[in-house]
Amino acid sequence: MARRIAVVVGSIRKDSINRKLARALIKLAPTDFECELVRIDDLPVFNQDHDQNPPEQVARVKAQIAAANALLFVTPEHNRSLPTALKNVLDWASRPYGKNLWAGKPAGIVGASVGAVGTAVAQAHLRAVLGYLDVPTLGQPEVYIQFTKDLIDDDGNVGNDETRKFLQAFIDRYAAWIAKF
Repeated sequence: MARRIAVVVGSIRKDSINRKLARALIKLAPTDFECELVRIDDLPVFNQDHDQNPPEQVARVKAQIAAANALLFVTPEHNRSLPTALKNVLDWASRPYGKNLWAGKPAGIVGASVGAVGTAVAQAHLRAVLGYLDVPTLGQPEVYIQFTKDLIDDDGNVGNDETRKFLQAFIDRYAAWIAKF
């Protein structure tokens, strides 16, 4: 049975290192995974006035989340927290009240940064928000990638064996974990 994975990249930057990381994980994923990158860069800022009649871009994202069996969040860290664009999509797909599309879908969280600390604080904040949204998250292994030149190319090819093995171990563990749901 194919598993539909909604891959949400918290960065909306054109040359996002987290998008490269997402592509690498998609390449390493089991063949029964149908991974779909969720576009969030065109979403308007969440406004509860539009709960009953959301803009077209929001309806598109909601349909992707609703169709997914599981979630994979790939996020940078902005000012020691999660990026605005990521919080925005979390808000849109959890509304209106009582229609939280995230609830019950198992999630993995990873992130890349050029800094040595990686995205640890952003991931902790994201876990707190996901906990409230009733999204079970994989606890181990934690994935905080310090991104260096040529680590992962634009097509998601990993430049060294150690990182490839680490990412493969993560995606294998993630696959085994979401199979329980």
